[in-house]
Amino acid sequence: MQATGTRPKIVVSADGRGVVGHAGARLLADVAEVTGLTARFGEVLAVLRQRRGGHDPGRIAVDLAVMLADGGEAIADLAVLRDQAQVFGPVASGPTAWRLLSKLDSRVLGELALARAQAREIAWAQRIETHGGLPQTTAGGSTVPGLVLDMDATIVLCHSDKESATPTWKSTFGYHPLLCFLDNTREALAGMLREGRAGSNTTADHITVLDEAIAQIPDVYRHGTPVLIRSDSAGCTHGLLAHIRSLREHGLDTRFSVGVAITEPIRQAILTAKQHSQWVPAVDTSGEPRDGAQVCELTGLVPDDGYPAGTRFIVRRERPHPGAQLSLFDTIEGMRHQVMATDTPSGDPTNGPIQYLEARHRAHARVEDRIRTGKDTGFGRFPSRAFAINQAWLQLALTGIDLLVWTQMLLLDGELAAAEPKKLRYRLLHVAARLTRTARRTHLRIAETWPWATDLAAAFARLAALSQPIT
Repeated sequence: MQATGTRPKIVVSADGRGVVGHAGARLLADVAEVTGLTARFGEVLAVLRQRRGGHDPGRIAVDLAVMLADGGEAIADLAVLRDQAQVFGPVASGPTAWRLLSKLDSRVLGELALARAQAREIAWAQRIETHGGLPQTTAGGSTVPGLVLDMDATIVLCHSDKESATPTWKSTFGYHPLLCFLDNTREALAGMLREGRAGSNTTADHITVLDEAIAQIPDVYRHGTPVLIRSDSAGCTHGLLAHIRSLREHGLDTRFSVGVAITEPIRQAILTAKQHSQWVPAVDTSGEPRDGAQVCELTGLVPDDGYPAGTRFIVRRERPHPGAQLSLFDTIEGMRHQVMATDTPSGDPTNGPIQYLEARHRAHARVEDRIRTGKDTGFGRFPSRAFAINQAWLQLALTGIDLLVWTQMLLLDGELAAAEPKKLRYRLLHVAARLTRTARRTHLRIAETWPWATDLAAAFARLAALSQPIT
């Protein structure tokens, strides 16, 4: 039988010159420059510089964040940047990066967080200058005013014995980090690496992460802009809700929307509402009535001992979908029930009816996508046996997520502006290009047949037009 091929025959050799890969990742490095992140990191870590001719520690930290944003999973992946000095400049070796991570204690990480906040303020100002405003979040077919912070925890499996990695409540082994994302922009505001046995509803951890997340919001937005904090039932602790309420005393317009565990008093309230209250159709993400789902307000039927004054309770019931995990109560009633609590007052037309409030809370599920993509951007695996190094790794992973978001909201539009990191890497960041020198300038030439070549070239053009921070 004679073999017939359908692809063109090629001859492979390893002698190409002037060809680079991951050319689009240069966008991430340049975004760190134009937002002032590289300069701020350099100032914070200047004390760790051992000799004048060595690598700038701030630049090493940024290169690690760029590597994670580009899809790297281990410090050894810095070689992808280091071996292409024509595009990324001098990049530190793996051992040098290890030494830096080992020196990033909690005090230094706090200063790096402040540097991230300063860079975020510049990125937001650039976004407003070029697009007229920040992205808005929606729920139930309506715009949610102000900023929306989503808190959630996740399990990160460890397949070796790492410091503070312990059995988890899911009968696995690893870490249990707590994270906070900004739903408007998808930025990773704050995160805390915790041992696997850490409680899901630990009030002190939630307060710490929330305060760190709020500190990341530029001051002009932190004061005077409505801030909604969403969480699942793990955030429904009297201490956290009281803390959110107390932030109003410091000039913050904060509200909460949290899931509520269905306890016996809640079940009795649902049964009472079933007999005496009016149920109205729930709405889907576009604001249209959702078939088979209804909502009802339980305020006044649920004991509100310990909850802040004005807390409202709303229940949703719907026909269970195939495979849904039901409690015995749900099985008996034949409906799946979910309860949420919020201190958004009634009677304000900007807040909408209870269907909108319930849909607004249900949109908290988007944080699952942030965590899923975040695990592909650094915090899905941790490199060291030392807990302190893994803490530093988490903070650099959050920085890498921010670089991706800033690149999208400043330089891209259409589908690419909303693309998940995997798609962004496949289409833009990992593209190959040829380097040429003309008139003492280096040109990065992308294949004209690449479907997204124009988008990438336009992104670099927008980058060059951004206002530069004053140093």
